[in-house]
Amino acid sequence: MEEIDRCIVTLLARDGRMSFTDLARETGLSVSAVHQRVRRLEKRGVLRGYAALVDYDAVGLPLTAFVSIKPIDPAAADDAPERLAHLSAVEACHSVAGDESYILKVRVASPIALEELLNQIRTAANVSTRTTVVLSTPYEHRPPEPAGTEAGKPDERA
Repeated sequence: MEEIDRCIVTLLARDGRMSFTDLARETGLSVSAVHQRVRRLEKRGVLRGYAALVDYDAVGLPLTAFVSIKPIDPAAADDAPERLAHLSAVEACHSVAGDESYILKVRVASPIALEELLNQIRTAANVSTRTTVVLSTPYEHRPPEPAGTEAGKPDERA
């Protein structure tokens, strides 16, 4: 990927609503060149969509937890993601290496709702669970840094 495309990706990751005019100003390209590059990045699947960042406290889902799951029967089919897809409280499902098979990121309204969700997960996927409750989140949704930079600092080799 070209450096200018990496820059566009980083800018849009920080602000998905950034206008083509602002992208052009930040990258030094013309508005039409930026528009073409963004469309090409979308077509290639580099930019997969644009989303709103939700304040989960404001929508009544203040409790975040990570739930590690592993099958009760190791010989059973590895279909937990499909069995859990209907649970809207499961925000993300990551296949992992280690003792567990998957780690789920979940958001719920209360500890009671978490307990109910854990029972649903165990029943639906025939798994055991290990849960870590999030106390606070100093940051998330961090945009990627362009290749050739370290911690947001320009590459000094150039």
